[in-house]
Amino acid sequence: MAYKIDPELCTACGTCISECPVEAISEGDVYSINPDECIDCGACADVCPVEAIHPE
Repeated sequence: MAYKIDPELCTACGTCISECPVEAISEGDVYSINPDECIDCGACADVCPVEAIHPE
């Protein structure tokens, strides 16, 4: 199960990007996680300051 970023909560702060061991997170106005690359480790969710990242 991949993680997903809630676009209404994401502030595009960049904290999650450096935590992803497989570089599955893409930058933009709102960040997104590629479900085909996500390994379900939860590292991104652990560091998100606004709790915008959750399992799908």
